[in-house]
Amino acid sequence: MTNMIQALRTLNYEGTVVFWRNGRLETMKYFHAVDHGKEQERLVALNSPLREVVRNGDVVSCRYNDTQGVVFDHRPYERSFLVNFSRTLAELDDFYEFSLSGKEDVAMLPAYVIDIEPKDEFRYARRIWVEKLQFLPLKTAVYDASGALLEQVVFTEQHVKAALPFREAGPEAGQANTLAGQAIKDGNTGVLPFTVTDSPAGFRPIYFARKTMHDSHLPVDYLLMSDGLTSISVYKENKSPEMELGLRSVGATNYYSLSLGDYQITAMGEAPPEAVKSIVEGVRLNPPIVQKLQPK
Repeated sequence: MTNMIQALRTLNYEGTVVFWRNGRLETMKYFHAVDHGKEQERLVALNSPLREVVRNGDVVSCRYNDTQGVVFDHRPYERSFLVNFSRTLAELDDFYEFSLSGKEDVAMLPAYVIDIEPKDEFRYARRIWVEKLQFLPLKTAVYDASGALLEQVVFTEQHVKAALPFREAGPEAGQANTLAGQAIKDGNTGVLPFTVTDSPAGFRPIYFARKTMHDSHLPVDYLLMSDGLTSISVYKENKSPEMELGLRSVGATNYYSLSLGDYQITAMGEAPPEAVKSIVEGVRLNPPIVQKLQPK
């Protein structure tokens, strides 16, 4: 797995990849380019809606062909559209068990089959097929506790290149819908508008931002929590009559919302219902920070 994480970040490669998520199939061209330590990922849709998704560092943009409209997001915590490890494997040992379960061919390439089993009910099981020579992932799958397949990503063909061109970033590439953001270090959440007091073991706050959501100009407080493999997003926003409360599920993604004072708190992520519910029910609002004026 360590070889795969290194290969994901350092090799130039491209291919055709099929995403099966939320009961829908989507085929896209995938490109990963590296130049002097700088990475760029691109996904180009082959079917409607035609669009191109580009990750330059921590900024992700999505350009739609029909309108030429571009949507930006700031994701300093995301390293790959394919498989995203934000911690070392040693740090994941308390929460997952990694094992080599066999060998299979994917896209006519021999691959090792790696099983990732959770050690509690707050995470999904995963399986990754890793190509034997270059150690790139050829296929990933997510399963629920009963073993039912929830989502899958499969390369139908994959090629490693000596180099790949970078897509030129437009002048707007530095923009995003993040109004203010900060990485959270050493668990320092004292400056945040809310705190998660009782989350499943291993999940810790890693990033906070104030964003605009739902095509609205109103800011939404956003906290990302992760155990290093599974990520859960927590949102605090003003209550609205149109908002749904309780549990909702779409494929591997679960949502849970409740009212807290004048706000609605929602957690969502590719995690079991128990995980998002536990996090939302552990949210506590922090008192606003009052800036004291210094006497002249």
